[in-house]
Amino acid sequence: FLTEDTRRVISQAAKKSCFICCKMGASITCCETGCHRTFHLPCAPDGECVTQYFGTYRQGLPVPTPEPSSFCWEHRPQQALQPRPSQDNTCTICLDTVENKISYKTMACPVCQDARFHRHCIQRLALHAGIAFRCPRCLNQDPFMMEMLTMGIQLAKRAPSWDSDQEVRPSDQRHGHCDATACLCPGGREHAEADGPWQLWLCSSCAAEGTHQHCSSLGNSTCSWECNTC
Repeated sequence: FLTEDTRRVISQAAKKSCFICCKMGASITCCETGCHRTFHLPCAPDGECVTQYFGTYRQGLPVPTPEPSSFCWEHRPQQALQPRPSQDNTCTICLDTVENKISYKTMACPVCQDARFHRHCIQRLALHAGIAFRCPRCLNQDPFMMEMLTMGIQLAKRAPSWDSDQEVRPSDQRHGHCDATACLCPGGREHAEADGPWQLWLCSSCAAEGTHQHCSSLGNSTCSWECNTC
């Protein structure tokens, strides 16, 4: 059952086009006053947009607000840091090369200012670390966490994945089908490929639901997906 407000939002979104993919149905509007750019949430990474999942903090556990704040590429928050001349331009997490400047794709720790990392690497770390999320180099937590939240990194509301006392399930018991309302894969819901539109993504929080990349309109630069239940 849809409320009148929900129907109104859906109706308005159907009339707006995404400035990234140019398709209709864009429900996200930049929060900057006077900016009318709209986009789909899955398109946000491709358009270098930022969504902030802020909330209250209780015993270090972030509780997201019902309506996250989103910003287009022009009005997104920027890190006020510049690389040091002697900075080794490698990602602290994956050890691959990063840009020699701070950007949407290359981020840094605001405390030690030595740790550099790819956005997708720190996002993956945040989802695995949960409430223990901190700088991978200087181990600072609170200022670092707030900076990452401001920059659009989403945290998982659970204990670190490596602290789980449950045994890792065998690969043959891994969730293996698409749960999208309308699965578009020619091979069916259980068909999955290593990459591309028919790559099967599992929910980053529960791993109990999955979707093909194309079935949920996930962009090529998307680094995680969360099901509607989570």
